[in-house]
Amino acid sequence: MNLMKPSRAFALAAMSLLAGTASAHTGDHATVTGFAGGLAHPLMGLDHLFAMIAIGLWAAQQGGRALWAVPAAFVGAMLMGGMLVWSGIALPHIETAIALSVLVLGLLIATRRQWAVTAGMAVAAGFAVFHGYAHGLEMPLAASPALYGLGFVLATLGLHGLGIAGSLIGRHAVQVAGAGIAATGLALIFAI
Repeated sequence: MNLMKPSRAFALAAMSLLAGTASAHTGDHATVTGFAGGLAHPLMGLDHLFAMIAIGLWAAQQGGRALWAVPAAFVGAMLMGGMLVWSGIALPHIETAIALSVLVLGLLIATRRQWAVTAGMAVAAGFAVFHGYAHGLEMPLAASPALYGLGFVLATLGLHGLGIAGSLIGRHAVQVAGAGIAATGLALIFAI
């Protein structure tokens, strides 16, 4: 059953072209601490929001073991990226890598690219390190790293689940959504 007409999916993809720059790393929400801050951070910018939904969509397209393994690899590597910040290790080109993740994941969805599960996990994990690093950078000084980390892990899992559920809108609509996500990633790259 097709839950979304192709014209609506196209309109949604077109609206994503109007997206502004990534806003998840502005520091404006630094007053929210602990669990709530971590929970809110992935929802505060299109870059994180689209990449994490895209992981769910792409995992659903892959099917089988990838349905849980790709999101799990993302979450695990994202935590490692956060720990890099907390241990004082610098990671270059964070914003570029995050914007690139939106572009690449959108293209993978739009083209229905099938990969081996381990390769999909590696792609997800590679991008997730940068997302986790950005989450760690935005952690307020007064926040508990464990509570903040738990918050952004739960938000990320929810967004992955949203992407997996979104795959039910139909194959062509998902591909159009992937094209919109890729276009947003391109806009984010040019805005950096």
